[in-house]
Amino acid sequence: MCKIRSIKRTFTLFLLICLTLIVLTGCWDRTEINDLAFILAAGMDKGKNNNIELSVLIYIPQSQQSGQGSGMSGGNSSGQSFVRSAEGETVADAMARLQEALTRKIFWGQNEVLLIGDKLAKKGISEQIDFWMRHSEPRIHADVFVSRGKAKTVLKAMPELEKDASQQLRKIVKTNIGVKITVKDLLQMLSGESIAAVLPWVENLSPTHMDKKKAIPTINGAAIFKDGKMVGRLSDKETRGILWPRNEIKSGVFTISFKDETGYISLNLLRSHNELIPSIKNGKWGMHIKTNADLEVIQNTTKFNLFDPNVIKKVEQKVEYEIEQRERFVFTEVQKKLHADIFGFADEFEKKYPQIWKQKKDQWNEVFPDVAVSFETKVNIQRTGLADGKPKRGVER
Repeated sequence: MCKIRSIKRTFTLFLLICLTLIVLTGCWDRTEINDLAFILAAGMDKGKNNNIELSVLIYIPQSQQSGQGSGMSGGNSSGQSFVRSAEGETVADAMARLQEALTRKIFWGQNEVLLIGDKLAKKGISEQIDFWMRHSEPRIHADVFVSRGKAKTVLKAMPELEKDASQQLRKIVKTNIGVKITVKDLLQMLSGESIAAVLPWVENLSPTHMDKKKAIPTINGAAIFKDGKMVGRLSDKETRGILWPRNEIKSGVFTISFKDETGYISLNLLRSHNELIPSIKNGKWGMHIKTNADLEVIQNTTKFNLFDPNVIKKVEQKVEYEIEQRERFVFTEVQKKLHADIFGFADEFEKKYPQIWKQKKDQWNEVFPDVAVSFETKVNIQRTGLADGKPKRGVER
């Protein structure tokens, strides 16, 4: 009996030792925060002698005081940030040289922004984007931008409202009516059938000419890529015309006017849906763009009675015309002049006509500019508000 109890005690002790060893070995390779250099944003520029200049916005958390946890607290964390750069034959080479100059280990887990300087963008980015997809640490969901001038200059900007350029750009891309592209999106576009891409265009706007450090990064249009190279750019207004065919318009305000009426009507976009319908008839390629949009009136300074169905129909037709005009202008620029299929036409033709596509795939650069594009836009005003027209003077409210 005693022997059995002794065996049980020995077995129990053995289990406790095993469990203890598992717990003790759980953090053997743990890296402390004080040993890391957190990368918030990265920038790539064309360096000297065809090298790549890699710039990073580094965040160093403030030393934790006693009683505080060792984790980062997001927006409430305090510390300092600065920009460091290094050149190399590739991005990987530049990162290795950058690491050699730092006393802390580079950590990419917080990286949310990738900037590409315009000179490098015009030279070509396909080879450099390869690093961001192959390396295991950089985030493929980081937002990508093209900067006017050097990306390093944008990273060094000191916005008035946000802590740094990374936070400024991340918040703008969430609220701005424009394209939002991640590293993963960019690679898919560049490796797709169309081999074309569109990226947000960033400029530094300085509120005062005397203080360049207070420059504010802002999105002002889009850069167009074909075969991995930047071939042109669009203004902010033109960029909005891209969003409809790409089915990426989520919000926006339309302000319209009429020749026979003073004042304006502003409408807020509630929801929209876009459909690309390809066709090949008698050897002629065509793309029908079908758009449906629901809006609400948020301001009316005209004398129109918006309770009148005929007036509502007139307003809806005006908005339909405005949407199509924006789309037509963008197609003139991108399809006819730049020959860049950023709308995904190639993918749609491949899905519907796989056999014909196999035969014409290598000739897409010649086929795309001649694709006949037609539009069908349907606007529905869901709400007009309580007022029936422009408030009259002298009326008490």
